[in-house]
Amino acid sequence: MSGSSVIFRPNRYKAPLPMHRIPTSIDETLKLLSDAGYVADRALATILFLSLKMGRPLFLEGEAGVGKTEVAKVLSETLGRKLIRLQCYEGLDVSSAVYEWNYAAQMVEIRLAEAAGDAQRSELSKDIFSERFLIERPILEALRPDEAGAPVLLIDELDRADEAFEAFLLEVLSDNQVTIPELGTITAPEAPIVIVTTNRTREIHDALKRRCLYHWVDYPDADRELAIVANKVPGAPQRLASEIVAFVQRLRQEELFKKPGVAETLDWATALTELDRLALDPETVTDTLGVLLKYQDDIASIEGSKAKTLLDEARAELTAAE
Repeated sequence: MSGSSVIFRPNRYKAPLPMHRIPTSIDETLKLLSDAGYVADRALATILFLSLKMGRPLFLEGEAGVGKTEVAKVLSETLGRKLIRLQCYEGLDVSSAVYEWNYAAQMVEIRLAEAAGDAQRSELSKDIFSERFLIERPILEALRPDEAGAPVLLIDELDRADEAFEAFLLEVLSDNQVTIPELGTITAPEAPIVIVTTNRTREIHDALKRRCLYHWVDYPDADRELAIVANKVPGAPQRLASEIVAFVQRLRQEELFKKPGVAETLDWATALTELDRLALDPETVTDTLGVLLKYQDDIASIEGSKAKTLLDEARAELTAAE
């Protein structure tokens, strides 16, 4: 059976999400993101629209916490598609990402066949290496047809995986298929919507990038970050939200081991709202730096007088903009 082509039968999924059509313009894509609370710039909406229109994987690169993973979640929600997430890590292999055989069930089948006296080797080999003994992992699951439409496959933080795994992904991203030696080539009847993210802790091979459309997700400017805070933390007072964004924007200009992302900005806005703060003050900034910064050396370099200086500069920028 090796070398044959296999098209998956429909899965018996739970009740599917309501399916929505793929956006037909950049403006529709912007609205799709906005409807789910994702404040995107036009460049991201453009490359996302092209990815959906052309059926090409989208490769999103950028610092941690800038909203790359959220794009896949938003697509799943707004298009009514199933979200399948493959979280990458060092040592990730085919058995964890694509498929593996249910060895325990296969051994039981072999013992039962032997006990029944019908353990013909060729027939038994075909039987135990059939789909009913196949355990699907995220990539193989994403190749299954779905009543709600092709799922969204999120390959998250690819830079954490080994280069050998990148090489395996080439077949998946190029031809929407995987090859299982015992079964043959398994092809998706409809290409999944693929989002690949990386935090750029190492370079990804050009061969993989060529199969994708590419976009660098940068930190948002002040206006867009303020809109994000207003959307995600609606309970934050307007003055506090403005000062938070201005301070974080200024903080990112410092030499830090890990600059705060949008996720940290939202956490900080939530924390300060919980503390019933109406505006920032140097003491509060110093006391809550652990929400924004995750390394002690970074905290030590900012707390105290440096925090006051940054806050004064942030307020001056706000005053100048008013």
